[in-house]
Amino acid sequence: MLAKVRSAALVGLDAHLVDVEVDISGGLPQFSVVGLPDATVKESRDRVRSALKNTGFHFPAKRITVNLAPAGVKKEGSGLDLAIAIGILVAEEVIPQAYLEKCVLVGELSLDGRVKPITGALSFALACRTGYDLLLPTDNGVEAALVQGVNVYPLHTLPEAVEFLRGSQVIVSTRTNPDLLESTRAADDEDYSDVRGQDHAKRALEVAASGGHNVLMVGPPGSGKTMLARRFPSILPLLDLEEAIETTRVHSVAGQLAPERPLLRVRPFRAPHHSISDAGLVGGGTVPKPGEVSLAHNGVLFLDESPEFKRGVLEGLRQPLEDGHVVLTRASGTLKYPARFMLIAAMNPCPCGYYGDRTRPCICTGTQIRRYRAKLSGPLLDRLDIHLDVPPVPVRELRSELPASEGSAVIRARVVAARERQRRRYRQDGIYSNAQLKPRMIKRYCGLDQAAQELLEQAMVRLRLSARAHGRILRVARTIADLADSERIETMHVAEAIQYRSFDRNPEV
Repeated sequence: MLAKVRSAALVGLDAHLVDVEVDISGGLPQFSVVGLPDATVKESRDRVRSALKNTGFHFPAKRITVNLAPAGVKKEGSGLDLAIAIGILVAEEVIPQAYLEKCVLVGELSLDGRVKPITGALSFALACRTGYDLLLPTDNGVEAALVQGVNVYPLHTLPEAVEFLRGSQVIVSTRTNPDLLESTRAADDEDYSDVRGQDHAKRALEVAASGGHNVLMVGPPGSGKTMLARRFPSILPLLDLEEAIETTRVHSVAGQLAPERPLLRVRPFRAPHHSISDAGLVGGGTVPKPGEVSLAHNGVLFLDESPEFKRGVLEGLRQPLEDGHVVLTRASGTLKYPARFMLIAAMNPCPCGYYGDRTRPCICTGTQIRRYRAKLSGPLLDRLDIHLDVPPVPVRELRSELPASEGSAVIRARVVAARERQRRRYRQDGIYSNAQLKPRMIKRYCGLDQAAQELLEQAMVRLRLSARAHGRILRVARTIADLADSERIETMHVAEAIQYRSFDRNPEV
C-alpha cells in the first residue's frame, strides 16, 4: 500500500514542506530512502525499525521504499524520523490516511520510541502558517508556539503520536506564555556604572549605539577594552518581538537554543576566539550552518585582539558589514543567512601592547608596528565608523570615592531617543539608523554649512582619508547631531566625528 505523510526539512534558515511517500510491496526485505537524503536521513532506517519494534508495532518484512519529495531538494537532519515511522504505519493501515491531511510531523526517534528534540522548530512553525497543524517533540513545543496561528501539539513518544492521530487520545496544543512575549530586557549583569574613568570611550560607544556604527578600540592591555565591549549591549535599545523571533530563529537552526529559553530576550553578544575558521565566523561547513556573524544578528560581535585573527577570516566580514546578510554558495545551492550586527573590534597599539604608554616602554620596532597594524586591511578599517583610543585608567581614578558614573539605563534612554529620531526621519526609506545611509541618502540628510564643509575637507587631506571614510564621518556626525537633538549638523558635530578616525594616521614611529 502507498501512504503519504507531510513533514518538513530545513534549507538554510527556512523550512520547506516535504512529502514523505512510503510504498510497501512484496519481495525480499529491503528498506531504501530516496530523494537526496544525507547520511543522517539514511540512518533513519535503523532508528525507525528499532523504534517501531520496541514500542509494540509490527515492522513489515517486505520491500519498503521511502521517497522524499520534492526529490531535487537535499534533505538533512534527523527530523524526518517521525514522519517515516508514521508513514509505515499508515501503509500498514494502523492509522487512516485521512487523519493526516492537515498535519506536519517533525521529530527524531530514539530506539525506544521517544520523540527527541530537533533544531529549527521556529522555522518549522513558520512553514505551517498556510493551514497545517504541527506535531513535534515536547521540548520544542514552546518555541514553535511563538508563531501565532499554528496549532502545535507536543509529543513524548511514538505510541502517543499514533493514538493522537487515530483520535483515541487528546493532546492539548501548546500555548505561549503571554509574559514571554510581553517584553524583552537588557542584560542585567553588566552595567556601565562599573566602569571607572574612560568617559571619552563611553561617549564614543554611546554615539555608536545611537547610530548603529561599528567600532575599533585601540589601547594597551588592561585599559578596559573588553570591559567596555561586554557592557555595550546594555545600552542598546531592547529587542522588539519581531527582532527577538528573528534572532531566536537563527540560534534555533544553529542548534544553540536551550529548551528552557525558547525566546531570546537579550541582544546576543558573541565573542569568538581568534583561532576561529572562516566557516565558523561567516558560516558554512560540510552541512552549512550559521556562523558567528549570523548568531550575532541584531546584537554585537566582539573581536578581541582582532589582528590575531587570520587575514582571510577578517576579510570575510566585509560583505556582511555592507549588506547585512551572508550568502553561502555551494554545489547543492545558495543559502542566505541574516547578519545585521554591530562589530566591536579591539586591538593593542603594537605587538607588545605598550606603544605610546607613559608608564611602560615599547620594545617594538617601527617595522613591527606597521606590520601589526597592517593585519587590519584598509577596506575593513573603512567599514569601522569609529576608531577609538582607549588609554589606561590612572590608579587614582580606580580608587576614587566619587559616585559611580552613569549607569546603562540612563545612557540607553538617550540612545533610544536618538534612534527614534532616526526612525521617524527614515520611515520612507526602509532603513532605521544612520549607519545604513546609502550614498544618495547622505547627500539628502547630511548637508553641511560652509564652515563644517571646510573642516571636513582639511581633515580628508591631512589624514589621507578615502571616499568611504568621508561617508562614515558624515554618518557619525549625523548621529552626534541626533544625540544633541539638532536637525542640522554643526561644525562641532563634524569635529567630534573626525576625531573618531584617528587610527587612519600612519603610526609615528
